[in-house]
Parts: sequence; structure tokens; C-alpha cells
Amino acid sequence: MNLRIKPKKRLVREKPVPLAVPDGPNMTWSMDFMSDQLADGRSFRTLNVLDDFNREGLGIEVDISIPALRVIRTLERIIEWRGTPLNIRVDNGPENVSSALQIWASRRGIGLEYIQPGKPQQNAYVERYNRTVRHEWLGQYIFETIEEAQDHATRWLWTYNNERPNMPSVELHPQ
Repeated sequence: MNLRIKPKKRLVREKPVPLAVPDGPNMTWSMDFMSDQLADGRSFRTLNVLDDFNREGLGIEVDISIPALRVIRTLERIIEWRGTPLNIRVDNGPENVSSALQIWASRRGIGLEYIQPGKPQQNAYVERYNRTVRHEWLGQYIFETIEEAQDHATRWLWTYNNERPNMPSVELHPQ
């Protein structure tokens, strides 16, 4: 029996583009979602927003569901005290590709930078932040309610920004 052996396809790997470090605050924010469970087994999500320049955590929103309009409200609240970013780097999740977020960003003059699907390393700053959130906060507690989780998130975020050294910045705090 003559079977033809297919040659292996060699994948051409693109050179990774280094993740640019912004020159100052509010140049690029990164945004991503995480999931966890309450003590009763119900799932909840967190929306994490980070300034890429100094790795400052700008907000953690906790709820059962965080649709695009809730994302916009959260970003508006952050912009009130922080100022408007030039760009926000996001993945291709449904909340991020929604027309509501795109229209809002366009009206605000904010560029939405979408990473390539399946390449979370293109949003490395917030992915690393998510790891810290999971290790130092989410993995340490079992929450009974969404309100309890949000309260813990707010306190942890203050500690992260004000007391915890930011390793890449050689012992500088994000603030």
C-alpha cells in the first residue's frame, strides 16, 4: 500500500513586537476581565483598568455581569478624577467590540487598540496585573456577596497603589 506522507507545514513566526512603554500617565490604559466565584458557587466578573505608564491600578469593578454600558460608566468615573487617556488597549471580548464602547470612545477622542485574537501577551501589562490580582487578592478570600468582593477590591487597590512596591520601577510605588 502506497501512502503519501505529507510534509510538515512550517509555520512562519512573526517577530514579536515589543510592548511600548508609554512616555507618561494617561497615554495608554489597559483593560481586561477576570472571573471568580462566590461562596455559594455563583460566578462574578471583575473589570480591571490599569495605566501602562506606571502600572497604577485605576479601578476594579466587581459584579455578576459587566456589559458595555457598565464598562463605559466605570471608565467615566475613572476619567472624572484621572483625566482622559489617549488610548485604551483591550482584547476582542464582546464588551470591548460593542458599538456602544466604540461610539463612546470616538466621541471622547480615545483610541481603542485591539490586540490580535489569541495573543494576550499583546496586553501584557494588564495580564501581569491580573496575575497579581489573582495571587494577592482573589485567591486569598472567599466572598459571600458581590458587595463584599467590591469592598475588598477597593481596599486591595488602595494597598496596591500606595503601599506595595512596583517591581519594574525599582521599588517605586505606582502613585
